[in-house]
Amino acid sequence: MASPSNYSTAPVSEFLLICFPNYQSWQHWLSLPLSLLFLLAMGANATLLITIWLEVSLHEPMYYLLSLLSLLDIVLCLTVIPKVLAIFWFDLKSISFSACFLQMFIMNSFLTMESCTFMIMAYDRYVAICHPLRYPSIITDQFVVKATIFVVARNGFFSLPVPALSSRLRYCAKNIIKNCICTNLSVSKLSCDDITFNRLYQFVPGWTLLGSDLILIVLSYSFILKAVLRIKAEGAAAKALSTCGSHFILILFFSTVLLVLVITNMARKKIPPDVPILLNILHHLIPPQNHGIETLLS
Repeated sequence: MASPSNYSTAPVSEFLLICFPNYQSWQHWLSLPLSLLFLLAMGANATLLITIWLEVSLHEPMYYLLSLLSLLDIVLCLTVIPKVLAIFWFDLKSISFSACFLQMFIMNSFLTMESCTFMIMAYDRYVAICHPLRYPSIITDQFVVKATIFVVARNGFFSLPVPALSSRLRYCAKNIIKNCICTNLSVSKLSCDDITFNRLYQFVPGWTLLGSDLILIVLSYSFILKAVLRIKAEGAAAKALSTCGSHFILILFFSTVLLVLVITNMARKKIPPDVPILLNILHHLIPPQNHGIETLLS
């Protein structure tokens, strides 16, 4: 193991995750609500998957997309939260070089996969409301398979360079990550190489993917709202909106939490450094829990 010293020149073989550098005494207390949220997230999404699998009437494209979203949520939770709780409970701060960059890849790729899934769900609702007669011929099981392949391939391909670039850097000094998780910027800034390109690649493709998904989601719901306002039959508009209400709430919650996280990271110099760390953890926990519960209740 490399020495944590700032002056060590030995190659780094593992990192040390230091959660909340200024408030480490909070960790045991914070582990209680995090554990509860983790159990709720896993339980709600597992219940949703089992319900869709067992209930034949739910074997439809819309519910297959919800299953995909639940699977992404479960993997994200399992990638981040157990390690955070291990740090809080057992002080297991070390993480191997390969495990750190695997976590980094999953976090980056699955975040954009969720965004892409929301975009496809918005398209599904657009076809259902704006072109109801063509819906059975457009949104088929084959469409879901192709959409799933697209979600995984697009986001996996564009996210892979993030950990690949970071893993190729020389880590010849610090090995202490002041974060609970292996985010790209938290890790790469420990390198003794220039990380300008790493920062640029993290920003440009990531926000291009998320931004394009958000634009298509907004367009889909704009067309949906326009079509609903044209409906004159009593109660038909409300019925049409109810079919996409839960989807819209999930998308809004996902986007809001992400926006708050971005704003706090941009304002790092004006707020305590532990706040973005906490929000980063919650971003991998609260949306999955909310997705599962909201879908089960809808």
